Amino acid sequence: MIELRPFETLGGANHGWLDAHHHFSFAGYHDPARTNWGRLRVWNDDLIAPKSGFPPHPHQDMEIITYVRTGAITHRDSMGNLGRTGAGDVQVMSAGTGVQHAEYNLEDEDTTLFQIWILPDQRGGEPSWGMRPFPRDAREGQFVTLASGIAGDGAGEPEGALPIRANARLLGATVKAGESVTYETTADRHLYLVPATGRIRIAEVEAKARDGVAVTGLDAITVTALEDAELVLVDAA
Repeated sequence: MIELRPFETLGGANHGWLDAHHHFSFAGYHDPARTNWGRLRVWNDDLIAPKSGFPPHPHQDMEIITYVRTGAITHRDSMGNLGRTGAGDVQVMSAGTGVQHAEYNLEDEDTTLFQIWILPDQRGGEPSWGMRPFPRDAREGQFVTLASGIAGDGAGEPEGALPIRANARLLGATVKAGESVTYETTADRHLYLVPATGRIRIAEVEAKARDGVAVTGLDAITVTALEDAELVLVDAA
């Protein structure tokens, strides 16, 4: 099954400082057909205005991944962590038993990002946070694992993917127009792919930038770039 979820059909709200679009039910947006995709619970497409952001607020029992598309986001939390994540890079927060954090765009330009929440395999655990750069040119023509809780992915190793506490992985790829990239999976997995930029085709389904493509029941997907494209993919149980 391959289901296209056009950007124009997403939920969302424009708060002035925040223009948010929700691939799944979130906050004031509820669609019973879009509450989750396997263990993937949230995929928010956010634009945060300069010198603004989310004040301190709590989270618990959620794996929260932030993929920065343009600009940068600055994170501060109750564990004492402080860090700035720039375009193309990734940060991960395992909320565990509970944590408070704040996210601000301290830049002089808009910041755009995907915030992705994945349900953990088990509740509780010590909260944690981490970030690392992932140069886009290292993903050219191939999917690279950016965050993972799947055994064998090497998450947490030096220069490896960021660790999460869920049977899932986040991947990124850049594909030049006319070229293709294949991702092998199993039919029981739930894949959700969003082109951050560019138009793509999977089988007979075409998607443009910021559309969602939900996939399950397949052993592999081949993504063909109709334009130069930057791909973000979640593979979840």
